[in-house]
Amino acid sequence: MILDIYKDAFEYSAKDWKTLIILGILCLFSFLLIPAFLITGYNYRVINQAVHGVINGKDPLPDFDDLISMFVDGVKVVIVEIVYLILPAIIFLIFVVIAGQLTGALSSALLVIGCLITFIAGILACLMAQMGLCHMTYHDGLLGKAFALSELKKVIDEIGWFECIITYIGLIIISLVLSFAVTAIIGIIFTVFGISGSILGVDAGGIFLLGALVNSAITMFIVGPYLSIINARSIGLLYSMQI
Repeated sequence: MILDIYKDAFEYSAKDWKTLIILGILCLFSFLLIPAFLITGYNYRVINQAVHGVINGKDPLPDFDDLISMFVDGVKVVIVEIVYLILPAIIFLIFVVIAGQLTGALSSALLVIGCLITFIAGILACLMAQMGLCHMTYHDGLLGKAFALSELKKVIDEIGWFECIITYIGLIIISLVLSFAVTAIIGIIFTVFGISGSILGVDAGGIFLLGALVNSAITMFIVGPYLSIINARSIGLLYSMQI
């Protein structure tokens, strides 16, 4: 099931490169906040389509229309994510404060334990946030449904906690591996160009700078949006796998 979800998400996310470019442009101006909310609003539409669909690889990407509605949905998404991340943040701060009152190895050990517990709590919080978003979209965008913990527990029980956690961790690994692979390939290409340029007497610094700019552009305009859609589609399909 998990591999089928990933396969569908990979195919689905690559169907319209213009959409990836649009998301990339919005990402470029996300410091203005409104574009950032439009991005999360678009991901909301991807999730909404997935939770009401099935694994088939045939669904088209949602359209960019009704931007006001998309913006409102994006704000709701951000609210849900922030609320769920409050607990891991509080846990980390507690350990930092306590460790600050200690010294030496005991302080360091407590920080390590705190970081480990925070990491585990963060993974669970992110998973709950994603499933909460799915539950919210399934119930016509009712914000309260994102925090209906008893209902979310029932949903995850039906899907399987192991399947949910493994799917989410798998998405994290996919994101890291794909991002690293793209960066590595671009780095190798421009390293070869740089070395060749040095041999020919060309300034290699400019070539390496160009490589860094190309890497940033591809990451922002293609890889980043592609991964965000994969994540939204995968979590939505996972939610739809309830018994």
